[in-house]
Amino acid sequence: MSDIGRFERRLLDERRGLLRPDQIEIYGLRVFAHHGVFEEEQTKGQPFVLDMVLDADTHIAARTDDLGDAVDYSRVVNEVAELVRSTRFNLLEALAARIADHLLGFPRIAAATVRISKPEVELDEQIDRVAVTVRRARPIHL
Repeated sequence: MSDIGRFERRLLDERRGLLRPDQIEIYGLRVFAHHGVFEEEQTKGQPFVLDMVLDADTHIAARTDDLGDAVDYSRVVNEVAELVRSTRFNLLEALAARIADHLLGFPRIAAATVRISKPEVELDEQIDRVAVTVRRARPIHL
């Protein structure tokens, strides 16, 4: 069975609850960008903090010890940061979904949970931050 076949079989077993997925966790990616509903958010900008949990098959990389067989989290961080900086969304929900969809484009990522926080949000009441979390998974076609 090819590595791709093993990957798809493992995804199916994970979805059936037979296996727990391996995970890569990236916390605290800070990016300054211009997302938001209000004009001041769009023109002045603000910091965003991203946390990502990636369900990924790490078995091949663990066996070969080769970055080419792994999810390159340096590449993940760079691409996500660029995506956050180069796009404009009114809602955190839309931005988080776009990031999660982008992450599913990485061949070894089966699912992505993306949490985006706005630590400097201004509301009528005092809060530490507001955050949105989305999870997207790759469809399995067997």
